[in-house]
Amino acid sequence: MVNLSVRSQGLFKKNKDTYSLSESWQINDTLTNQKDLFKFKTYKPLYILFANYTNNVNELPTSDNPDNVVPEPLPLGDTELKFQISFKTMALKNIFGNRIGGDIWIGYSQTSRWQVYNKSQSRPFRETNYEPEVMLLVPTPYKIFGINGVFAGIGYNHQSNGSSNPLSRSWHRIIMQFGWETNDLSIVLRPWWRLQEKPELDNNPGIENYIGRGDLMVAYEKGRHDISLIGRHSMRSGDDNHGSLQMDYAFRIYDYLKLHLQVFHGYGESLIDYNHKQTIVGIGVSLVEWR
Repeated sequence: MVNLSVRSQGLFKKNKDTYSLSESWQINDTLTNQKDLFKFKTYKPLYILFANYTNNVNELPTSDNPDNVVPEPLPLGDTELKFQISFKTMALKNIFGNRIGGDIWIGYSQTSRWQVYNKSQSRPFRETNYEPEVMLLVPTPYKIFGINGVFAGIGYNHQSNGSSNPLSRSWHRIIMQFGWETNDLSIVLRPWWRLQEKPELDNNPGIENYIGRGDLMVAYEKGRHDISLIGRHSMRSGDDNHGSLQMDYAFRIYDYLKLHLQVFHGYGESLIDYNHKQTIVGIGVSLVEWR
């Protein structure tokens, strides 16, 4: 989920295909000029999982809004193909001056789940989530316990699946971001606040009690290995105590190409599954990781 992310082009390269958090977001990059604005850069991981298996197929997506309850079971398979694309671009640089900094970024991410092995149903796309966002990031040059502060920020995020009722799901958030790093480690913390909608227009009431009110991403890179963990939680107890954990492991097999393993457990793997608990294991290839 702040599908808190980071790797791109920067000034100094750690190895053949890895950049630090600060380089990815061009923090303290005084050489950036108007010609560098609106250049497309990688954002969140770029991957394709050829086999993405769930132990609990969501055949009856439901919601507390009666307009968003599927009346009959959907004929879905338990294994599908999943892929993610993501990019960002800087729109404004140093809006508070060279001393304070402050950059405006625009990002877009998309994840699709394709029932490509479901031949009897003409191999439909089960769920695609679209996520545009705009972010303000300010450098935070401090060090604590050997960890470097990189940035703090705030932004607006919209996420939806572009479907009509009863399958429609969407929400709007204000997301804060805080980033830290060491030579091999990146950490991004993202608390968020949902912007409430009118009850009759809310496709997914209480989504924040399942997908969560924030996430924490920790990514570690060493040699040919990349591993990341993303945890989300509702920050509530009792019946509203929900969350998820996702682990991604990538092993470089040739140049930029990596073998990719993804394991997810909990609620909200996609918007249509926001209140559905499952364990999912996927394997495929990737080109870009968090670092």
